[in-house]
Amino acid sequence: MTSLLLVCAANLCRSPMAEAVLQARAAALGLRVVASAGVWASPRGQAADKRAQQVLSQRGYGLDRRWRSRRVCTDDFDQHDLMLAMDHDVLRGLQAIRPARSSARLGLFLHGMTGLGRDEVPDPYYGTVEGFQRVLDLIEARVQAWPDTTALERYFPVR
Repeated sequence: MTSLLLVCAANLCRSPMAEAVLQARAAALGLRVVASAGVWASPRGQAADKRAQQVLSQRGYGLDRRWRSRRVCTDDFDQHDLMLAMDHDVLRGLQAIRPARSSARLGLFLHGMTGLGRDEVPDPYYGTVEGFQRVLDLIEARVQAWPDTTALERYFPVR
């Protein structure tokens, strides 16, 4: 089973939303651990954006009340088999801090998805609640098309 870390910029919107959706389906998808972090998250943990919490709740998902944002650390590269970035900038940020000895696979969350017209999950932070709904649509589409655990290496090769 796979340990998955979902990564966005500040760990306030996209990655916690993806964490909530994937945690709801973790066992069925062969995921042992699902967590999230941000490459540029504040060192002081914050609650997820209220709009993210609102759209998650409207669709029947939720985050633990004690959930707080956190920054990616070097230990994450040892603790997680797969680290998926929400966009190219975040992926470059992960690659920049990755220890040389790490065998964790890095990739884009939407890698391998067809028909979406994009390979990045846009950051909804400076927009409206509708942007958060669109982000949740993308996350749910990715989870619906989640690769079988035997195909994870093909979908998300080591970068």
